[in-house]
Amino acid sequence: MDELFEKLKIKPIRKDLYSIAFSHSSYANEHKKKSDYERLEFLGDALLELVMSDYLYRNYREDEGTMSKVRASYVCEKALYRYSEDWGFTKYIKYGNGESQKPDEQAHVAIIADIFESLMGAIYLDLGYEVSKRVILDIITPYVENPDVSFFYDYKSSLQEYAQAEHRVPVYELISEEGPAHDPTFTIQVKIDDIVYGKGVGSSKKDAEQKAAFEALNKLAK
Repeated sequence: MDELFEKLKIKPIRKDLYSIAFSHSSYANEHKKKSDYERLEFLGDALLELVMSDYLYRNYREDEGTMSKVRASYVCEKALYRYSEDWGFTKYIKYGNGESQKPDEQAHVAIIADIFESLMGAIYLDLGYEVSKRVILDIITPYVENPDVSFFYDYKSSLQEYAQAEHRVPVYELISEEGPAHDPTFTIQVKIDDIVYGKGVGSSKKDAEQKAAFEALNKLAK
């Protein structure tokens, strides 16, 4: 992992934290480890929100609503997955034998996105806020400053516009909420005129709604 530390320009003190940051629950259970990446992911998620909020506030003169959308686009699952892939974090992930094969596409993307957050959480605990902030901005600001890179598309707004043109209204319904409080999974369906057009699963209600809207748009386009 020394190659990774050199790439991130950090000098770790507690290398055990980084091992945990890349440990999937299947690996931790199989090797009887006390921790997997999920608690660090929780910390890293909040850290990313703070760092990107501070960055946008200091560098842009947009209103709150616009900054919230921009921030969401650079800390969304798709963006975190891209950062992890581009920086080569994926090769350090440790799975148990039962999950050593590539998971389904949605789970694969979610795990790799989670790993980005857990790694940032580990850097924060090990080296403090200023170092973790510098690493996060070193990784993310090149994407922010590149006009050709976009991670977020508002499928809900597009579906709303599509439906309103025909004097119809999309209705989102929560089907289920599963998993622990710190790592929930939401399933949401979207209906138009009491007909289900899409279903989405995500780590937040907003994410699940976007996925449901995306599926609905694909069906309506056919």
